[in-house]
Amino acid sequence: MHKFTLPNIIIQNQGLYCLTPYKYPYGGAPPYPAQVPVQAPPYPGGQFQGQGVGLMGPPPMGFHMPTGPVNVNTGADDAHKYSNESGSSYGDMNGFDFSEKTIRRAFIRKVYGILSVQLLLTASIIALFSLHQGVKEFVQRSTGLALFSYIAAIVLLLVIGCCEGVRRKSPHNVILLGLFTLTYGFVIGVISSLYEPQAVVLAAVITTVITVGLTVFAFQTKIDFTVLGGILFCCVLVMFIFGIIMLFLPNIPIAKKIYACLGALLFSVYLIYDTQLMIGGDHKYSISPEEYVFAALNIYMDIIMIFLYILRLFGRD
Repeated sequence: MHKFTLPNIIIQNQGLYCLTPYKYPYGGAPPYPAQVPVQAPPYPGGQFQGQGVGLMGPPPMGFHMPTGPVNVNTGADDAHKYSNESGSSYGDMNGFDFSEKTIRRAFIRKVYGILSVQLLLTASIIALFSLHQGVKEFVQRSTGLALFSYIAAIVLLLVIGCCEGVRRKSPHNVILLGLFTLTYGFVIGVISSLYEPQAVVLAAVITTVITVGLTVFAFQTKIDFTVLGGILFCCVLVMFIFGIIMLFLPNIPIAKKIYACLGALLFSVYLIYDTQLMIGGDHKYSISPEEYVFAALNIYMDIIMIFLYILRLFGRD
């Protein structure tokens, strides 16, 4: 330890202390009774000890000595700096993130609420057309009514899918979606009436299991399926063309089964894709919360198409 003396000042290593010859410094005023003269530490983080009157007192509560390199511009050390990336700094976007997550959760609840009503209505129509013998015979004879419902469903689907202003405007969007569900549900009911009731029930149960499983998977997986939109659309076009070709080919049961398996697989992936679009979050693409009708329509169509392909796979028309 090196120590040298100047008049009334002692410099000891890094500590600087003033030893005044007067009894009471600062104009002769005595110190407060509660004060205990403390010597500044000889190095950062050292103990406060000694009895001399120092230029430095004990640190205030909550103070910490720098443990890393000190930034001369901000006065903060690297070990205790705050960053926006960690979400710990003042003025961060935590409030905004919380608001965004709240809006997204409300959007998801609204979509699944609408979807539940759609599926319940469609399931009721299918059960009525498949299990009630009188209704079953009536709808099988009413080919004109079925064709009208099919055309109306396509028109409503195009209006909802292509007219952004219409599907975002309430209550018009909900009314159009309700009309589409009724007309398309009628078509699905007619198709289901052509199959055995046991096959319809089996297809419904399998579709329910697949839907629940894929929905949970879409919520939990780290794989981003929203980037597959272009590929899935191309696959739908191929399936559509292949289906038209099959109409002009001889009746080949194995070809129909393969076609049904591929269709169910394709729309299963589509279900994951549309679910992740609705979830948003870390996925590359997402649907705006204003598009709750469009999101419900997409997921509804995925589930119905899975049901139809499974019905075609296990049923005999």
